[in-house]
Amino acid sequence: MEKAVPKALNVFRMGLKTKGLKIVFGTDAVAGSHGRNFQELVYRVKKGGQDPMQAITSATSLAAESLGLGDRIGSIAPGYEADLIAVDGDPLRDITTMERVTFVIKSGKVLECGALAPLFRPRLAAAAGSKLPASKRRQAAALQTEALK
Repeated sequence: MEKAVPKALNVFRMGLKTKGLKIVFGTDAVAGSHGRNFQELVYRVKKGGQDPMQAITSATSLAAESLGLGDRIGSIAPGYEADLIAVDGDPLRDITTMERVTFVIKSGKVLECGALAPLFRPRLAAAAGSKLPASKRRQAAALQTEALK
């Protein structure tokens, strides 16, 4: 496995240099890896040299297109499903902000964490005490309170 990682990284970098090649973000993750996909985005940008916007696009509109769902999900547009995350910072300047999810919107509504509470609790707690504007901190705190119910 240790020998395979540098080879895979090299192939990824070669792919980035291939004009017109669409590199789609995906996973074959095993149980326990779910909710940690942002780490691959960070790796792609920091180690692989991928542009942050290209990395995000590979996980959103390009992934949706590859699944034949590009007319419903993967973009912010009228009539689309409006599944979004808000992060604490600008991922185009610092891709690690993808780890700091402050809230989730599913089908245009702020998600009540419910069963996802264990995944979001640390991030919501961090967001509630972050340097976000007061209105966003209140939203994060409200989500945290809801997640703890």
